Amino acid sequence: MNPTIRHITFDCTGDPYDLASFWSALLGHPLSDDDKPGDPEALIEDPNGGPGLLFVRVEEGKTAKNRLHFDLRPTNRTRAEEVARAIGLGARRLADRTRPDGKGWVVMAAPEGNEFCIERGAQG
Repeated sequence: MNPTIRHITFDCTGDPYDLASFWSALLGHPLSDDDKPGDPEALIEDPNGGPGLLFVRVEEGKTAKNRLHFDLRPTNRTRAEEVARAIGLGARRLADRTRPDGKGWVVMAAPEGNEFCIERGAQG
């Protein structure tokens, strides 16, 4: 039998709970009831049964571009609205790769610098 992906793990130098709170708000998935501010790790659980997002405190900081990142597609917002919401939650815009025809994406950075992209949503 093949393995399943249980968690996607993010290293972080700050409080894992704070970073997990950012992703929890952005994705609308709950933090584990067991996690508290100051804990060495924090988990966002997928209510649909997919892998959780696990945030673990490490000593070393981020030094290079991610080798893996999320491409997010808004479901009830436009790309511009989702970008503005992500910025309001603490992300920052790194690059706008939107093409004249509306296709493309915006490259963002989460509060500790991990990149993710916001694609065009169902509403534009």
